[in-house]
Amino acid sequence: MKAQKAKGMAGQLLKTGKSRIWVSPLENERVAEAMTKEDLRLLIKEGIVKEKRLAGKNKKRALLRKKGSKRGFGKRKGTAKARTNPKEKWMRAVRAQRKKLKELKQGKQKMKIPYRKAYLMVKGGYFRGKKHLESTVMEAKK
Repeated sequence: MKAQKAKGMAGQLLKTGKSRIWVSPLENERVAEAMTKEDLRLLIKEGIVKEKRLAGKNKKRALLRKKGSKRGFGKRKGTAKARTNPKEKWMRAVRAQRKKLKELKQGKQKMKIPYRKAYLMVKGGYFRGKKHLESTVMEAKK
């Protein structure tokens, strides 16, 4: 595999950009032989492929962003839909709710709404979130 391709895949594994990936110049052949992500994981474990550290201001800024600072309106460019794809947001929510629904189905408590009906309700966007799903499915209507 070419070095740039390897750097790209390593970036995915380490959750950083290509420019932050360091490859040992002495072990270029081993990186070239790596064909899968599993091979790259082994190289990362051995220390042949590493993530470069952030320097000075960038490190501070990254830590602040991790905490939630520096994410206000003044820092944003692009609409909310541009920043997070609505379809991806929808998929995350639906997958989480379906997973929760499966757990409830296999649980010891009796569900008040049939599984299939609840599944279709999830599909239709009826529930606000997992807690809403759980409370609706498990509690009887009075």
